[in-house]
Amino acid sequence: MDETNRIIEQLREKTAALRAQRINPYPTTISVTHTAAQLRGLYGEKTAEELEQCEDRATIAGRIRAIRNFGNALFLDLYDYTGKIQVLIGKKIVGPENHSLFKKNADVGDIFGFTGRPAKTRTGELTVVAEKITLLSKSVRPLPEKFHGLTDKELRYRQRYVDLIMNPEVVDVFRTRSEIVRLIRGYFHERDFLEVETPMMQPLAGGALARPFITHHNALDMELYLRIAPELYLKRLIVGGLGRVFEINRNFRNEGISTQHNPEFTMLEFYWSYATYEQLMELTEDLCCFLAQSLFGKLTFPYQEIEIDFTRPWRRLKMADAVREHTDLAEADLGDAERLRNFCKQHEIAIIGDPGPGKLLTVIFEELVESKLMQPTFIHAYPTEVSPLARKNDENPDVVDRFELFVYGREIANAFNELADPEDQRARFAAQIEAKKHGDAEAHEYDADYVRALEYGLPPTAGEGIGIDRLVMLLTNQPSIRDVILFPLLRKET
Repeated sequence: MDETNRIIEQLREKTAALRAQRINPYPTTISVTHTAAQLRGLYGEKTAEELEQCEDRATIAGRIRAIRNFGNALFLDLYDYTGKIQVLIGKKIVGPENHSLFKKNADVGDIFGFTGRPAKTRTGELTVVAEKITLLSKSVRPLPEKFHGLTDKELRYRQRYVDLIMNPEVVDVFRTRSEIVRLIRGYFHERDFLEVETPMMQPLAGGALARPFITHHNALDMELYLRIAPELYLKRLIVGGLGRVFEINRNFRNEGISTQHNPEFTMLEFYWSYATYEQLMELTEDLCCFLAQSLFGKLTFPYQEIEIDFTRPWRRLKMADAVREHTDLAEADLGDAERLRNFCKQHEIAIIGDPGPGKLLTVIFEELVESKLMQPTFIHAYPTEVSPLARKNDENPDVVDRFELFVYGREIANAFNELADPEDQRARFAAQIEAKKHGDAEAHEYDADYVRALEYGLPPTAGEGIGIDRLVMLLTNQPSIRDVILFPLLRKET
């Protein structure tokens, strides 16, 4: 028997012994009156002498993370969701029987409640002097070793509950994530956007170029797709006259897993009638600066090995110009499919099907340019060929009125003027069907109802999607998307 299994067996024996003494190791809860943070706020600045005169009593509860045994006095580090508080269990105060019972049966990892008075130790640490002890949950599995903790990355993701117990900095990341989402909601509510909910199961997978997850509804005997994007439903609402809508939604894409990709992820998507994609650039800058200022009190912050600077204005660059800036391709090469195809072969860039120059230019940009865009950069003038839902540029129909935002070589946002012409949309859906026939598994389905909605009239509209997970990665200085998703998808345990 290894050491961990031996400890588990001992803890189970203790639990059985408690039951034998008619002590329920998993009772109903107690009435908690204070958190650790509240106690620090109320009594942290008071002197030991002032607290000796204090007749207040508090009931706290949390997990024991350390026990220091000084014979007749036990000092505990107790953690609740607001942090740590020290607890003193003195033999004279709780009585010999309770003191002995606790000393014999309590372990690091157990959850206890304590009622007592606030005090200061000789070292000045705020402490709850326990007068009543209540076991609330007996742990039968040991926590990782104190100083080394849970260090295996995959184990941390798989056992996030232990990761949160052992690593307070991980808790801080997810508190910050929650704050970011709260700030985003407030930002859009203040600008008169209506928060809505759209279907997560859809009869057609649309709104993005991605491979969907497929499921089946038994009662209706129909195939359904988990949402890859809410876009087409949100634009139906704009047709319906809602004007400004947003959704913070869960999307699902049947794609690979990496430091930037999880098959289930969170997206902010919003649509603004009578606005343009240039206005969305301004809004995106403003939103990101608002978040940075709210979190850090300034517009610069560290990310990995560099400092990110959100100071406005951000750089704006056409995709074609970005490719010319970072490769040896000339302007005359960018519209020549054969030259671009040869360039891809020279640089070992994979090509699927028989793409035109727009798709080839985009692939080259993704493979060779994206990673070099470290500071906030808007890339715009995307090829029409890779933008089946965006409005063509009036001066150059080969490109659309679209941008993507890149920071630290990662796409953070995607936005464009929406295609409102139902005939143009019908033709682009048809082109996507042809692309699917030639092996493009991420091509759009033909959505006849969406075309019908456009026939009722979509007002001039701009829309945008922002990846919440990648934005949180950036603002919490986390290297992997798994570090900002509480339960990322993993292979089955073997």
